[in-house]
Amino acid sequence: MTADTIYKIAGTQEWAAAEAAGVFAGAAVDLADGYIHFSDAGQVAETAARHFAGRSDLVLVAVDAGALGAALKWEPSRGGALFPHLYGILPLSAVLRVAPLPPGAGGHHDFTGLL
Repeated sequence: MTADTIYKIAGTQEWAAAEAAGVFAGAAVDLADGYIHFSDAGQVAETAARHFAGRSDLVLVAVDAGALGAALKWEPSRGGALFPHLYGILPLSAVLRVAPLPPGAGGHHDFTGLL
């Protein structure tokens, strides 16, 4: 399983700290699980709905999956779907773009023009 671009949803403060540090070591859930959670374009809206509902302080980070090398693993998660997990830090050099992830109608985030 591969995708050229994978996505990380992060809080704006978390991402500002990553930019200041020059790397993203992960959010609290990533640190607890031992890898950084990502989603592909077909998974990211469900990830937002499941884990970030109601939050307006988010960014969507698009990452070049190929730049992560062997540290990126596709592993089964919900319902057996394969999700990208990064076993290591995310170098900011692999980041393609960062954009605000606004809440939309009905509490779902608006991915229009972001994927």
